[in-house]
Amino acid sequence: MRAFREAVEAGDLDAVEALLADDVVFTSPVVFKPYPGKAITASILRAVSQVFEDFRYERELDGDDGRDHALVFTARVGARQLTGCDFIHLDENGLIDELTVMVRPLSGAQALAAAMGARFDEIAKEAEARSASAS
Repeated sequence: MRAFREAVEAGDLDAVEALLADDVVFTSPVVFKPYPGKAITASILRAVSQVFEDFRYERELDGDDGRDHALVFTARVGARQLTGCDFIHLDENGLIDELTVMVRPLSGAQALAAAMGARFDEIAKEAEARSASAS
């Protein structure tokens, strides 16, 4: 999805958030349970943008129906290099209603889990504040 890719590459997290449906479901590469909702998804994406270093998209794949997309990326978390993919599904309004992220290798996923875990209280507080202001 070109708009999402361009917003991420520009570091425009407000534009990224504007592309999310209110009922978006984020599936993390390192946590079993999905995260439903725009506020938590936006907060997670803001945090991961600070954790990933040398982030860049390598390839973009589009499904036949125009609603499924995959963005292959590389990044670094500390000393760990990783490769990943953002799987994006769009709802009938063209907003992201599913965002699933996969990363490899395991050592990269573990570094990501540790870095994000250290920030999760902060992420949850930000998401709560976003939810309250959206109401």
